[in-house]
Formats: sequence, C-alpha cells, structure tokens
Amino acid sequence: MTLPINISALINGKTIENDRIEYKKDWNPESVLHTICAFANDFNNIGGGYIVIGIEEDKGIPVLPPIGVHPNQIDKIQKNLLNICHLLTPNYYPIVDNVLIDGKHIMVIWVPGGDASPYRAPKTLSKNSEKLYYVRKLSATVQANNDDINQLLESAAKIPFDDRVNLKAAISDINLTHIASFLNDINSALYKEIHTCSLEKLCVAMNIARGPVENIKPLNIGLLLFSVNPHIYFKGAFIEVVEYHDDIGDNFSEKKFTGPIHIQLKEALSYIKSNHIKQEVRKINGLSEATRFNNYPYEAIEEALANAVYHRGYEEQSPIEVNIRRNCIEILSFPGPLPPVDKQMLLKDRVVARKYRNRRLGDFLKELHLTEGRGTGIPKIKNSMLLNGSPNPIFETDADRTYFLTILPIHNEAQVEAQVEAQVEAQVEAQVVCGFNETEKKIIILLKDNEKSSKEICRSLGYRTIPSSLRKAFLSLLGNNVIEYTIPEKPKSSKQRYRLV
Repeated sequence: MTLPINISALINGKTIENDRIEYKKDWNPESVLHTICAFANDFNNIGGGYIVIGIEEDKGIPVLPPIGVHPNQIDKIQKNLLNICHLLTPNYYPIVDNVLIDGKHIMVIWVPGGDASPYRAPKTLSKNSEKLYYVRKLSATVQANNDDINQLLESAAKIPFDDRVNLKAAISDINLTHIASFLNDINSALYKEIHTCSLEKLCVAMNIARGPVENIKPLNIGLLLFSVNPHIYFKGAFIEVVEYHDDIGDNFSEKKFTGPIHIQLKEALSYIKSNHIKQEVRKINGLSEATRFNNYPYEAIEEALANAVYHRGYEEQSPIEVNIRRNCIEILSFPGPLPPVDKQMLLKDRVVARKYRNRRLGDFLKELHLTEGRGTGIPKIKNSMLLNGSPNPIFETDADRTYFLTILPIHNEAQVEAQVEAQVEAQVEAQVVCGFNETEKKIIILLKDNEKSSKEICRSLGYRTIPSSLRKAFLSLLGNNVIEYTIPEKPKSSKQRYRLV
C-alpha cells in the first residue's frame, strides 16, 4: 500500500529527522528485525521510524542516486519480512511500500510506534535465540539496558493520546475530502488511490484507524485532522483569538477557529497576519536605506502557535488562547511541558525535551511544513525576535506544569507608537461622545470597532429585550447621522446591523 507521505522528501530528510530513518544498502533480515523492534518500542515517543532498503548511507546521510533493490528480489524480501516479524514478541507488522527513485526500486518500511509495547526480538535468527529489547538512541539501534527496559515498561502503560483508538467514534466520522486535501498538499502518491479503495482501507493504510475487520475504529489523530468538527470529540480542540482594545481588559473582541487541527492553525495564523502584523519604516539621517521592522515577527507567532497545537493535551477542555494585547501577544495552552522541562529550564538559552505528547500529530504537521524538527521551536522563536529587533520572548509554566505560556513583547518603537495611538483614540472618543446621554454613549463605544446588530448591542448592555430607552437612542443616533444601517434599503431586514458613520 502506498504510504501517506512524500517519499522524496522523506529520503532527503526534509520532513522526518534523520535519526528516525535507517538506510540499508541491501536486505539484512537480522539487522532489519532489530530496527523494527526498536522503532515499534518508540523509546522516546517520537512516532517510530522508517527503514529504507536500497540506499547506502554515509554517516547517516543517504548516498544518492540509490543502488536499489533488484525487481526479482522484492517479492522474496517481502515474504522474508513477514516471516521474521512473526518472531517479534508480541507480534508486530510494519507497512511496506515499493517506490521508484531515479529509476531504481526502493523498499520503504514504515514502523509506527506500536500500541502493544514493549517488543522483543531474537538476538540472532538462529533457532531458540534469546529475545531482547531493542531501542533507538540517536540514529542507532541498540540493545536496551536495565534502565531502558524499566522506562519501556513504565511508558507501555500509557499509549499517547493521539495514537489511541476512539471507541465513541466511527469510520464514517472521518471526512474523505479532508484526507484527499491533505494527501494532495503533501504530494503523496496515495492521493491517486483514494477513489479506488474503501474509506476503511485508506484509514488503516494511513494508520489513522485500526481494529478487527468487522469493527475498525478511528484513532484520535484521525479525528483531530480529518473529521469535520474535532471539538465534538475533544471539547477544547479549537483556537480562540482575543483582541483587547484597552489596558483594563473590559473592551475586547474574540474570534474562534474550529475544524481540522491543521486547518484551524492555518486560518488563525492568516487572520493574525492580516489584522495584527504591521511593518514599520524608519528613515535614519545619513543612511540611504530606511530600516524596517514588524511590531511582531510573523515567524515567531507562527512557530509559537504551531508549538501550542503540537504540544497541548487534547484531553483538556480548555482551548488554545491567543491574547493580543496592546504591548504583547500571549499564546496559552494546557497542560504544560512534559518532564524534564520545567520553569527553570525554560529560562535557559537551550531547552532539551526528551518526550513529546503528540507523536503522530507532530509528524503530520511536519509533512505540511507547519512545524519543524524536534527541539527547534523555542530557538526559532528567540531568533525571529532577535532578527526583528524585538525584546526577548518569555516562556512560562508553573511548578505543576499545568499550563504553557509564550509571551511575545511588541517591538519597542512600535509600542511607543501604540501608546500614542491609544492616547489619541481615548481623547477622540471622549470628544465624540460628549453631548450624548449615557445610553447613546454606550452604543457609540460598542460600535467603535465592529458593526453590531440591535440584539448584540442589547445583550452587551445586559438587556434580554430591547427597552424603549434603547430604541429612542437608536433613532436619535440615526437621525443625527452618528450611526447608520448596514443595509439602508431594508431597514427591517433580519440581517440588519449598525455601524458608526
């Protein structure tokens, strides 16, 4: 079955880290079996890995063009692979694809982290060979020591949330259109097969569903990425962007982004980029070129929000919050980082994480180029802020790691300008509302940033129904050309709203 990944990008290490790929010049069943065991054990909870047969390596880097596998050997190798996988305890069977690279046949063995770990493999392929645990350390497959075995046994008690079967959902909850869009975006050859196989078979091939043939169920990762409304299954699976219009926090507007996780991430980033990223230009005497900077570097926001989507806990009912204040942008997610990362480590220049909460989600986001390799998020945010001339970002959590907060301060010069704008705005507002009664003033202030319907204004002022005083205020403001209808030709339209002139 064709793999749900861009094979060319995989081989060149553009989407999957090199330590998750093992290249083999030719078929070596014993070595392959040990590596399958190690990837299936997923010691560092990073999503397993890939074995590429037919490509030689030099210090972990593929040597191209490939040597390839002789076409006459492919069927024999696949049968041999099936036989040696019977030797694993418990049984584990990877997914295999045969592809052509530069005219050569290549075998790619996909080994996702197993859900029945820990796994053991015989030390040799001789009869009655001792069975041992194998794990990946950096880019090597090694025999597990006692500490490794203890950690494997402890982690086996909990399958990562995104890789669990969701018994409350059905395969029909997975949307084929979303799958097709994803496979097309990453240029996967599997895209050509979506109309020639059943939804069940497609989901199993992508490892977003599993179970017996008569009762295949979607995994949480499948629902997060390919259901129409993931928040139906995971209450807090959405992003909320809140813009504060004053320093107190009483005046704000909010926008909610729902849908498949990667789509809401893209849409939230697009909204923030369009509405809240501003470039400033400063002409300096004596220099021919002006200096340019953004109030916030988009790359830092992109990485911080993608990290929140990647590392948050989807068991939590609280959404990701993006708070856009006058002097900073805050990105808040729940819970906090996994050990050993704590609030002291977040103060350091380099943060080394050993475990990842959503191993499968991370792989999909990398395929879509929405996030990069492990451990690159915080350095990239810091570097983006530095290159923009912005203050250092702040990363926070509490002693119990209940939350993770990223604070991106506004550029110093942009902050001065924002303060001036706020003062002018306050003065203008005070002048504009002068001479109106209290109800009229409240309506003007509510319409200052966004148009609203009469019902929305009514609710904002604490009324269940529109009182006569509010009706009079509307008429007075309309008559004095302070506010106007958004649909003037149909004053009584159900879609009618008000806006400031």
